[in-house]
Amino acid sequence: MNNQKKFIVSHAPFLHNGSGILERNLHTIYAALPAVICGGIFRFGVSAIAVVCFSVATAMIWELLMNHAMKRPITIGDGHAALIGLLFAMLLPATAPWWLVLTGTFVAIVIGKQIFGGIGSNAFNPVVLSVAILTVSWGNYFDFNEMYMHFNLDFAATYPLATLKHFGVDAVSDLRITDFLIGRQVGGIGSIFGIGLIAGGIYLMIRGFARWEICLSYLAGIFVTAVIFNIADPARFAGPFFHICTGYTLIAAFFLVPEDASSPVNFSPMFIYGAAGGVMTVLIRNIGAYADGAMLAVLVVNLINPLLDKIRPKALGKVQ
Repeated sequence: MNNQKKFIVSHAPFLHNGSGILERNLHTIYAALPAVICGGIFRFGVSAIAVVCFSVATAMIWELLMNHAMKRPITIGDGHAALIGLLFAMLLPATAPWWLVLTGTFVAIVIGKQIFGGIGSNAFNPVVLSVAILTVSWGNYFDFNEMYMHFNLDFAATYPLATLKHFGVDAVSDLRITDFLIGRQVGGIGSIFGIGLIAGGIYLMIRGFARWEICLSYLAGIFVTAVIFNIADPARFAGPFFHICTGYTLIAAFFLVPEDASSPVNFSPMFIYGAAGGVMTVLIRNIGAYADGAMLAVLVVNLINPLLDKIRPKALGKVQ
């Protein structure tokens, strides 16, 4: 009896490609760094560095405290808390006060992630949930025109979406898309440098860390919806490239919408999910109360994600 063999049975998947959570999170951080460094830090200097460092540090601290409070294994080594802190900082103005950063990382880690059960169990993207709650609670701190009013910039710029919202297409007609792509606009620390976000997104899609079906369908949804609005009233609604290159569009497309736990896993639902998010983004911008509807749009599609994932391919075989 003492020589009986023990069999270890593990759950699926039984075939693994060797990648892990830490690798995935590190590569996502690497992909985000060009937008943070060349956009936020280059344009806003030490203030941007302070916000990014404080956000990453407090996110990891909240994660560690929750691990101890809930008596779970320490998980700050997997890089997910650091990634959440970085993405959250990328959506903030460089002049954000310390308490706003502290509150935001608390909401993202404690409410958006840990209360749902930790990594992979969250129903909503933790970063998006945090920004949405803070925007509703303290919207003036996401008024980038006001936040950068006394900031010494090397170029004259205003937040393009707010200008469009309040003054119409004529007020933004002289703004060039190329300026948006190289970061000559005000906005979140990591959301203004379009070239960096596109390069990071392409890298993530090629490596398989972001599903191209979701990223491209989100941008396609924005493009088509913006074209329809622009054709209906060119004097009131901007064209599609304006919507794609401004605000939170690019960071949402490549870093927020395709977040694993809150997005579909089946092929067709991913296209529907991304396109619905793009349509909602433009609808909120054009006829809603907020200048940038990307965060609220992502929350809406996160909400319908469980329903979309029920759309599955037909099973093989037949009933006898």
